[in-house]
Amino acid sequence: MNAEPRSELKCIDCCKVFSDAAVNRCGCGGLLDVVVDIDFLKEKISRELFDSRLGSTKFPYMSGVWRFHELVNPLIREENIVSRSEGNTFLYTHPKISEYTQIKNISLKHEGENPTGSFKDRGMTSGISAAKHLGKDTVACASTGNTSASMAAYASLAGMNSVVFIPEGMIAFGKLSQALAYGARVLQIKGNFDDAMALVQASANELGMYLLNSINPWRIEGQKTIMFELIQQLGWNPPDWVIVPAGNLGNTSAFGKAFCELYDLGLIDKIPRIGSIQASGANPFYNTWKNHLKKLEAVEKPDTIATAIRIGDPVSWQKALRAIKHTNGVVEEVTDQEIMDAKATVDSSGIGCEPASAASVAGAKKLLDAGVIDSKEKVICIITGNILKDPDATINYHLSKLLDITSRFNNPPTLIEPTLAAVRKEIT
Repeated sequence: MNAEPRSELKCIDCCKVFSDAAVNRCGCGGLLDVVVDIDFLKEKISRELFDSRLGSTKFPYMSGVWRFHELVNPLIREENIVSRSEGNTFLYTHPKISEYTQIKNISLKHEGENPTGSFKDRGMTSGISAAKHLGKDTVACASTGNTSASMAAYASLAGMNSVVFIPEGMIAFGKLSQALAYGARVLQIKGNFDDAMALVQASANELGMYLLNSINPWRIEGQKTIMFELIQQLGWNPPDWVIVPAGNLGNTSAFGKAFCELYDLGLIDKIPRIGSIQASGANPFYNTWKNHLKKLEAVEKPDTIATAIRIGDPVSWQKALRAIKHTNGVVEEVTDQEIMDAKATVDSSGIGCEPASAASVAGAKKLLDAGVIDSKEKVICIITGNILKDPDATINYHLSKLLDITSRFNNPPTLIEPTLAAVRKEIT
């Protein structure tokens, strides 16, 4: 057994191993995995270790990511960890959600409770900490919003420069405002997210910027902790299903990797099934899975109200497909109508979410209706972003102003005269 943990990156295509932790892609074009030293970790970790850190006020264990330090990046020293006490997000149940989906045992894990309002903070604390460990001073990403907000915040906290590539006119203002406020250099690209993604990769290689999209393997290591924390919250008893929105497919990839590692380490005795849910207007992964394609066929002009998953050429599709296969999972698509109706249900439950988040709830309902999920199974839906990430979508739904969407569960304001009689008429 090794006296110290190893840190290797391995190409998922040609299996070449890299010792350079700054590499994001293999020369063959394949994505890289962080190779976990299972034998070493078996001697170092336990459920009891992680449980002992719950509620800690000691840095870095107060973080829901760095509580699992050994499973994220054991080579990162504490002085290089950049954290905002991310994670520690709640599980919610509500009769409205159960009634809407017809799934009795359904819960929502709300990653919108992270510091910048989305799950991205989990991957970003890992990615920025890796950048600091490597001595990087400038980081970059392409983003539909949440990644840019998170990267800008963590980069500023670490004293780094950040450069954000966004698709012109295709980003919610609630998210763009964060990137600007946190001090990022924002470049608007004439094109969609996939154009921005291609350009940021070329720019990072040419200009020496450290790329922090989910192509970065250390991002995936941070996002794994959504599942580590979930399993811990459930008393180390895995659910039957985890349903997650699917855009660039970082979470689908991370969740599959997390479950396989937890199982190999003996921390869980079964692997949950993953349901990866795409918007029907941005569904290349769904088409790949459904039609048993050997290679992903990009959607040239992705179109959905769920801006966070409006991605036509996801870079992590191979890792995500591996995760679906390893977990006996499924891929489904939902319409914008289904997304916004599910969002209205989540919102009126007092929980709230951005549109992309609601794809998980809409997807759970659709999988139940199709007989894929049994109504008695334990299902966890991942809520990926805060309700204030895209307030325009919320307001326009309730005002019945969304094109091609019927506001079935709207709650519009009522204009009244400034009299007690008018109030009495409305509320009695």
